[in-house]
Amino acid sequence: MDTRFLESFLIVVEQGSIAAAARQLGLTPATVAQRIHTLEQEIGCNLVQRDGRSVQPTENGLAILEQSSAIITSVQDLCAIATSTTPTGKLNLGAISSAANGLLPPYLKLFFESFPGIELRITPGSSSALYNAVMDGFIDAAFIVEPPFDIPGTCIWQTLRSEPLVVITSGNIKETDPHEILRNYPLIRYDRNQWGGRLAHEYLRRNGIWPHERLELDSLDAISVIVNQGTGVSLVPDWALPWPDGVHLKKIALPAPAPCRKIGFLFQRNTPRRKLINNLLEILLTPQTTT
Repeated sequence: MDTRFLESFLIVVEQGSIAAAARQLGLTPATVAQRIHTLEQEIGCNLVQRDGRSVQPTENGLAILEQSSAIITSVQDLCAIATSTTPTGKLNLGAISSAANGLLPPYLKLFFESFPGIELRITPGSSSALYNAVMDGFIDAAFIVEPPFDIPGTCIWQTLRSEPLVVITSGNIKETDPHEILRNYPLIRYDRNQWGGRLAHEYLRRNGIWPHERLELDSLDAISVIVNQGTGVSLVPDWALPWPDGVHLKKIALPAPAPCRKIGFLFQRNTPRRKLINNLLEILLTPQTTT
């Protein structure tokens, strides 16, 4: 259905005559009458009735009046959004906790300063759950760990941060050899169900390190607190600050080249919110200055 026909119908009803509607639209009365006739044929009933030179809506015309006005308004809003130089709209994002707490805040501040008309909703979750949510269209994009498999060509991946694996210990441990520390002290293991945890597990296996496991957790913040208490040591990504308050850990680098957990931004190439996502991506690729 051509929305111009709906618009002509609404103006005819508002003006009370085809001639007045034609003057407002800048058309001939014959053209307006033809639009009304075509609309009536498409809908399957009479929408206006003529009484001399005046025109009144029929009961059927009155029935669709409010909905027709809403349709015209929606189309006008869509056109305004599509052509506006000031982006507006809503993005539903996902973010793993270490990205939401450390990586995103400075970017979000700059984003809202640059694009105040865009609303964000951020859903927490694991990388695997958020990856599936992007694939299924439940969220528009996600900040996750790079998957341990090839990302399909229907998606776009932008790496934002590379985090090498490090050994973390309490301040009481004096050893400096990371492999010996992992062999000789109880391990607070980063959950192997997490993609970052799987990276740590594969590193231990490749280097023939079979530690005494004391605990397995999926929270990097919780692991850092437990290690800080001297309960064990851990092999984790060097994730973005801030770390939990009161934690004073030693970070010991692995022999080069250390495996890295890559944090990035994932979205579908043909997402209907691509224009808004591009605005966010523009901010994400802006170099951050330190003060």
